[in-house]
Amino acid sequence: MLDINLIRKDPEYVKASLKKREYDVDFTELLEWDSHRRALLTENENCKAESNKKSKEIPVIKKQGGDVNALLEELKVLKERIADMDREQTELEEKIRRFVLALPNLPAEDVVAGGKENNVAEKYYGEKPAFDFEAQNHVDLCTSLGLIDYERGVKMGGNGFWLYTGKGAQLEWALLNYFITEHLKDGYTFMLPPHMLTYECGLTAGQFPKFEDDVYRLNEETFRFMLPTAETALINLYRGEILAEKDLPKRLFAYTPCYRREAGTYRASERGMIRGHQFNKVEMFGYTRPEDSDSMLQELIGKACRLVEGLGLHYRLSKLAAGDCSASMATTYDIELWIPSMNEYKECSSVSNARDYQARRGNIRFRREDTKKIEYVHTLNGSGLATSRLIPAIVEQFQQPDGSVTVPEKLRPFFGSDRITK
Repeated sequence: MLDINLIRKDPEYVKASLKKREYDVDFTELLEWDSHRRALLTENENCKAESNKKSKEIPVIKKQGGDVNALLEELKVLKERIADMDREQTELEEKIRRFVLALPNLPAEDVVAGGKENNVAEKYYGEKPAFDFEAQNHVDLCTSLGLIDYERGVKMGGNGFWLYTGKGAQLEWALLNYFITEHLKDGYTFMLPPHMLTYECGLTAGQFPKFEDDVYRLNEETFRFMLPTAETALINLYRGEILAEKDLPKRLFAYTPCYRREAGTYRASERGMIRGHQFNKVEMFGYTRPEDSDSMLQELIGKACRLVEGLGLHYRLSKLAAGDCSASMATTYDIELWIPSMNEYKECSSVSNARDYQARRGNIRFRREDTKKIEYVHTLNGSGLATSRLIPAIVEQFQQPDGSVTVPEKLRPFFGSDRITK
């Protein structure tokens, strides 16, 4: 959530920043509501002070035998006016809150304007694999090797679902074990959060109210939903709390399945595991002081890149333009795997800095040790990593002429073999 004080102080700066996202906004009505609310607040406080003063006068006048009827009438008018102002103030505050909650985050100053066409590839790792035989796509490879049963996955869950079988399930679990082991080595705290979350979780994360229809909502009166990513849970860990400065930064990671509605049609090239309604992911998350968030962003980027490099996969690291960053994030970097059969890169990790945007929504703060001043924390997240595009990249990049697949060395202790064969 954006700071209303910043909008009030410099609305043109905020408008220009949001324009980098290709997001147009007019603050005229909001500023009118805010000005009226503040005027009401002053008048209301004065009326309440006057009401208190007159209330104290009544017993004194009565004791002196005086007539209090006129004073009682004045008090009645005052209380009616106070009640009217309370109602109007509450209505204005809710209108302001809804308006501000719907605004996306301001992109960082060094983030370029525009949409995905302006994303910048900052790093390439390894070389695109070249084959001296007729290479297969991941769907055919996973099917022939008995890793994934696509047909029975659809039979059980519908389109957008798949079933890991045998060595496919082992490969999936080996990836997760590899990620978890590396994060533990780095001193990150392992979390296993609930998969069903309350509405407040989506609101704090910045996914609600705009993207309420993008989640799997449970069929009940209270709004609970299946988490689309562990970020939505981890951002709410300290919601409404004040942390001690000495306890920052907090470095966390969580394993969860992720549940996505993925509305819209799938491209023919995105068959298999490229897009789905359920996939596994290990998510990294950080809480920091404002002055430390940029360094933690680089830390998370480095961790995600090292995980992919440990697998030996060719990828690129791209810094996203403002319009391609998610609404809650000020800066985002994507790690994109090369999928040979598609002749394109596909994101397997997004690493982002939300700055204080989510913390304001969830009222997550910390107290400075020296000044005792209370400030909002900064929050960051990054996939470390999602598996659903890793397996297509592994089987395609490491396929052999005989239809087998070489298992990355890092996975062999967990998988139990150096090769996947029919």
